[in-house]
Amino acid sequence: MSISSRKNKIVLLALGALGVVYGDIGTSPLYAINEMFFGHTHLSRNIIDVFGAISLVFWALTLIISFKYVIFVLRADYDGEGGVFALVSLLKTKQLRKLFIVVIPLLIFAAGLLYGDGIITPAISVLSAVEGLSILTPTFQPLVIPITIAILTLLFYVQKKGTQKIGALFGPIVFVWFISIACIGLSYILKYPKILMAVNPLHAVNFMMHHELHKILLTLGSIMLVVTGGEAMYADMGHFGVKPIRLSWFALTYPALLLNYFGQGAFLLSSQPIHNSNIFFSMVPSFALLPMIVLATMATIIASQALISGAFSLTTQAVALNLLPYLHTVNTHKDHEGQRYIPLVNWALYAGCIILVLLFKSSTNLASAYGLAVSGVMFMTSLAMIGVARYQWKWSKIASLGLFIPLLFIDGIFLSANSLKLFSGGYVPLLVALFLTFIMLTWYWGRRQVKRVYKSHSTMRVKELISLKQKNSAIIPKSIVFLSPSRIDSLDDPIPMLKQLFWERYNAIPQNLLFVHIKTEKSPYIHEKRFMIKKFFDDKKLGSIYGVTIRFGFMEEKNVEELLHGLALHKEINISDHPSEWLVHAMYERVIVKDSAPYLKKILSHIYNFLLNNSRTADTQYGLGNKINLSIEVCPVVIG
Repeated sequence: MSISSRKNKIVLLALGALGVVYGDIGTSPLYAINEMFFGHTHLSRNIIDVFGAISLVFWALTLIISFKYVIFVLRADYDGEGGVFALVSLLKTKQLRKLFIVVIPLLIFAAGLLYGDGIITPAISVLSAVEGLSILTPTFQPLVIPITIAILTLLFYVQKKGTQKIGALFGPIVFVWFISIACIGLSYILKYPKILMAVNPLHAVNFMMHHELHKILLTLGSIMLVVTGGEAMYADMGHFGVKPIRLSWFALTYPALLLNYFGQGAFLLSSQPIHNSNIFFSMVPSFALLPMIVLATMATIIASQALISGAFSLTTQAVALNLLPYLHTVNTHKDHEGQRYIPLVNWALYAGCIILVLLFKSSTNLASAYGLAVSGVMFMTSLAMIGVARYQWKWSKIASLGLFIPLLFIDGIFLSANSLKLFSGGYVPLLVALFLTFIMLTWYWGRRQVKRVYKSHSTMRVKELISLKQKNSAIIPKSIVFLSPSRIDSLDDPIPMLKQLFWERYNAIPQNLLFVHIKTEKSPYIHEKRFMIKKFFDDKKLGSIYGVTIRFGFMEEKNVEELLHGLALHKEINISDHPSEWLVHAMYERVIVKDSAPYLKKILSHIYNFLLNNSRTADTQYGLGNKINLSIEVCPVVIG
């Protein structure tokens, strides 16, 4: 690829990143400054408050987003992927083994906070845009909530159809949005250019000196609304790459946001009226108000779409890392595996959004629930980055701590400020995060119990199986595929449940045996060595025995049946190439809790059993049983 072609590709990816990555942070001007002056903070329209607020906005965007995320956090990729679970993988080092036990639950909790953010973002974004109708005419005021619910309903309904058809419009629409808010802001900066002096951090210091601690904390809690969506650029890094994300930030997003925020500051210092306590739409000329409301609504829908898609990706990664049970997943694009739809997650988010809209009724009220989740994620990201810098990037202790401790301190201040929102709405993402963290850790615990039981049932070894095959003529004319919880590649490896299932019951052994182990790697994608095939036995009359390990990345779709058929067609395994002549044997577990079991174990066991009964089975998740007959064995898992 030529240099010009590479540049064009980066520019196109940067345009796409505008819609997916920056939709959330790009729509913050609709409500962030408004919350400071007409929300719970109630700042005054004087020079000290306006200059102080805009100065805090500038330095929050500069230090947290531009400096921390864009320059440094985006370097912490795992095979090109970013996000909370990429940090989990990066921190799995020998040096951090002890710290890992503490840090990983915190990162899982951070993932739960992102789900909470995924509920609030569509609600507050769409609601804040539709509220512009009440400025157009007061007649629309009673219709704001019904219209918001209608838009959210349509948004979540179309998820099952996939986003590939409208995805191409995301970038251009958000591009127009950023140009528009930049022009609106610039027009007021030109009228009051002194507002640019707010770049001086002394104005932020002066603001804090003139207010009591409670007012300062409320203001900082509102400032967090300015940087919400910053964590999305890291989570969506794998979709676009670092260079396009950085380009779209510094070339358009960052300047446009600053121009609009400084313009809002200039507007506050003007004598012009603010309609319905809405700063953003009061700045828009009357002739452009309706088009701007439509554009804002489209931009907020796009911002919401990014959070919903992010929740689907987050769930897929959690399932692959054995933190959630298998869930029904639909691939919405035949060529792009990354475009997925998970009905349970979709409608759970929808229900949460509608409940929030009905409970809080306005974007100003909903802002009280917004920010706590984001500040928590950002704080834990800074904490994890100390370990990444020290042990992955091989930085010195002084460099690692010298850079990220100050950033951790800043994130800690914002987290403390947002903790004031706990009882006024911040409990929403917190409860969501606590619930999901408990579910993920319980599922992880349950899978470990099942693995222990499976190991205890493995009474026959590969060498014993070969001996039985050589000595006995009783052959079942079938190719049997066994799903194995662990890799089988040695003569001394135990074979799961085979002795009990076939030899002791039928005194016969299947002709061809494949012991298939599905291994999900810590990398998002597998680029080489997809299969590890071990041939233990191969005889024209007596059949064959193979151990097959199939490796998948945690972002990949797992269609094992199709891959096994491909192996048979290419004669890499010596079995029939007709799946109809195969039989897949799968194990289903049944949880049994002893009466003598500790109370905590009983609770965890019942919750795990409930999740198990309402999740997809392994054979269904791996695409087995579509063309291959299934044999199911129920294995008791006794917990005591």
